Amino acid sequence: MPDPQLEIVPVRNWGRWVAAVASVLALVGLIGSLAKNDNLRWDIVGEYLFADLVFDGLATTLWLTAAAMGLGLGLGTLVAVMRLSSSPVLYGLANLFVWVFRGTPLLVQIIFWGYAAALYSQVKIGIPFTEVTFFQADTNALLTPAVAALLALGLNEAAYASEIVRAGIQSVDPGQAEAAHSLGMRPALTMRRIVLPQAMRVIIPPMGNETINMLKMTALVSVISASDLMSNIQAVYAQNYQVIPMLTVASIWYLALVTLLGIPQAWLERRYGRGTTLRGQVSPLRRLLGAAAGLGDTVRTKNDKERSR
Repeated sequence: MPDPQLEIVPVRNWGRWVAAVASVLALVGLIGSLAKNDNLRWDIVGEYLFADLVFDGLATTLWLTAAAMGLGLGLGTLVAVMRLSSSPVLYGLANLFVWVFRGTPLLVQIIFWGYAAALYSQVKIGIPFTEVTFFQADTNALLTPAVAALLALGLNEAAYASEIVRAGIQSVDPGQAEAAHSLGMRPALTMRRIVLPQAMRVIIPPMGNETINMLKMTALVSVISASDLMSNIQAVYAQNYQVIPMLTVASIWYLALVTLLGIPQAWLERRYGRGTTLRGQVSPLRRLLGAAAGLGDTVRTKNDKERSR
């Protein structure tokens, strides 16, 4: 039986309606101006949207994103565990890594790795301060533009991923690890089987955003000609001087890829967020429909109504 003290009072927020109408009109006007703008050259956009050169760049962009995120997540998890270690050496090395790669711009790191041969012409692995060498190679042959881009993106991502993973680990109740240790589980097994699965609820949302951000950040490797999507787009408009149409092609593909990446991110958030979301929670769509019907924020008690008078 409904509470007799409650009353539904519609709230007319005219400012919200005016802002909504003005926003829709502005959006329609912008789309109309772009559709009729001859300088945009939609014929060139359609010509290059599915060109082989664009697909080759997309392939490089996708594998760079996947490989850099894999490297960043794996190394970032290791760095996060080192930062939580009681060993001052491991803690100090992890802090130094994060300080360097998080404290310098990604563009600087990409250029640095791309021109690393100017610092070391040869890459040697052996025993320090001796002539014993296990591996030796020319730096330019070893650090191709694709490899340099992968190292720059992956190491930079590892610094940020380590902070995300560390926050996720620290969000787990310490009693979980203590209970696992009391059952005879080793620290490494406890971390892998008990702590990290529970930390995924905190790790997944920001890590999904990092993946989307990584996809867009691959455009920066065009400065070392890594043959990604943006590099190929720049090579085209350097010849035909159609900068805006070619940038439109790149923007369409980046928007499409980001939209596709949002689907598994949403699924993973629901998967690892089971048991933590409130049942009966109003969905954003239903909340929007309720607001459109003038029912948002409308429940008031009779006493509140009288006090407002």
